[in-house]
Amino acid sequence: MPFVDRPITPEVALPSGETRPALGLGTWRFGEAAARRGAEVNALRQALEMGWRLIDTAEMYGEGGAETVTGEALAGALRAGVRRSELFVVSKVLPENAGARALQAACEASLRRLQIEQIDLYLLHWRGAVPLAETVRGFEQLQRRGLIRLWGVSNFDLDDMRELGNVPGGRACASNQVYYSLSQRGVEHDLLPWQRVQQMPLMAYSPFDQGELVDHPRLRPVAERHRATPAQVALAWLLHQPGVMAIPKAGNALHLRHNWAAQQLRLTAEDLAELDLHFAPPRTKQLLAMR
Repeated sequence: MPFVDRPITPEVALPSGETRPALGLGTWRFGEAAARRGAEVNALRQALEMGWRLIDTAEMYGEGGAETVTGEALAGALRAGVRRSELFVVSKVLPENAGARALQAACEASLRRLQIEQIDLYLLHWRGAVPLAETVRGFEQLQRRGLIRLWGVSNFDLDDMRELGNVPGGRACASNQVYYSLSQRGVEHDLLPWQRVQQMPLMAYSPFDQGELVDHPRLRPVAERHRATPAQVALAWLLHQPGVMAIPKAGNALHLRHNWAAQQLRLTAEDLAELDLHFAPPRTKQLLAMR
C-alpha cells in the first residue's frame, strides 16, 4: 500500500499552540525479542500507511529495542514519501539518565536508534533521585542543541507537577503521560482538571487497562448499538475527553484498523451516562495508577 496523505482527527492542542493527533501508537514490549523484530517493524509500517502519525516509545522498552524497531519503520516511511513534519515522535528517558550530562548521552543514543535528528517530545519516564531543576536544565540544553523540540514528564501526580512548575523553566513542560482508562479514572479528580487549566495535554497509556477492557461485558451493549467492539468503545471514550491523547499498542493489522476506526465512533449522552454508571468517576483523591 502506498503512503498517502490522510486527515487525522481528532487533534489536541499543545501549550505551544500547535495541534497533534489525539490518537497515537504505543510500542511497549516491542524490541524485546529478535524473532519478533520483523513483524513489529511491519506493524509500525502498516500503521504509518493507515495514517497514524504519533508514535510513542522509550529507551527502557526492550532496552532500546523498541526505539530501534521504531527507527526502522520511520526510515522506511520517510523513504516512501511521508514528510518528517507530519510525524510526532515521542520517547522517554530513564530517571537514572536524567542528570544534565547523562541526559545528553541518553538522548543522542535514542536519536541514533530512532534514525532521526530530533525527538518531537522527550519525556522523563518517571521521577527519580535527580533534582527536577537539573533535569529541566538538561532538557533546555537539548533544545538549544536542536535534539528535541519539546519536553515533558510521565507518571507525575499533581504534587509533582506543581513542584515542577516551581523550578526555573519548569512551566515549559508540554505534556504528562500517565495511566488512564475508562476503568482507571483516578486522574479525573485533580490531575486532569489541573492540566486542562494549564492547557497541557494528558497522554493516556494503557487505555485498555492492560487488556481488561478489550472485551469487557459492561461495554458490549454500547458497542452493539454502534456496531463496534468493546475495545473501540473504551478508546472512543478516552478520545472524547478534552485535552487527552491516547496511545494504545497494536501489534497486528486488525488491531491497528480497529483502533484507527475508533476515532469515528461518536458516543451519545446516553452512552456516556451508561459508562459512568458502570465505571464511576472518582469521588476522592486516588493514588496515581502506574504500570
